[in-house]
Amino acid sequence: MNRLNINAGLKALFYAGLLAAITSCGFQLRGAASIAFESINIQGSTLTISKNLVKSLKTNGIKVLDTAENADVLLELMGEESEKRILSLSGRGLVNEFELFYRIHYRTRYADAALWSPVKTIEARRDFSYSDANLLAKQGEEKQLNENMQTDVLSNLIRQLSTLKK
Repeated sequence: MNRLNINAGLKALFYAGLLAAITSCGFQLRGAASIAFESINIQGSTLTISKNLVKSLKTNGIKVLDTAENADVLLELMGEESEKRILSLSGRGLVNEFELFYRIHYRTRYADAALWSPVKTIEARRDFSYSDANLLAKQGEEKQLNENMQTDVLSNLIRQLSTLKK
């Protein structure tokens, strides 16, 4: 009987310590970005990032307006680029590695300002090995890397927008 009470007490102490460690480590979910404006008008478009950008802005509580009339901030997406370069070759002249790039170019302006900001570029880069023997797997890997780069660029764009001050 005593032994059961001691084991139960040790378990309770262990779980209490575990709970204290988890709550004291400072872990918390990311949450929404703190953005200083309430509405935005997005001009221009890119093939892949526009839809996700609108979704992300709405998630952060920003109204995405169709016209620039009542918008606090104007965002012009000037273009996007995807690029694939050969990074290394084998001794037989076959591709061993590729380097992938994804970039967007944009500029911003407050609705009451006359001038646009300078054109800014956000870029993501990934390397991946390549093998003709695993063609389908490598194509899937390339697609996944491109999607991850687009997500990274979108996150960076949201961070850049959150730094805008009135």
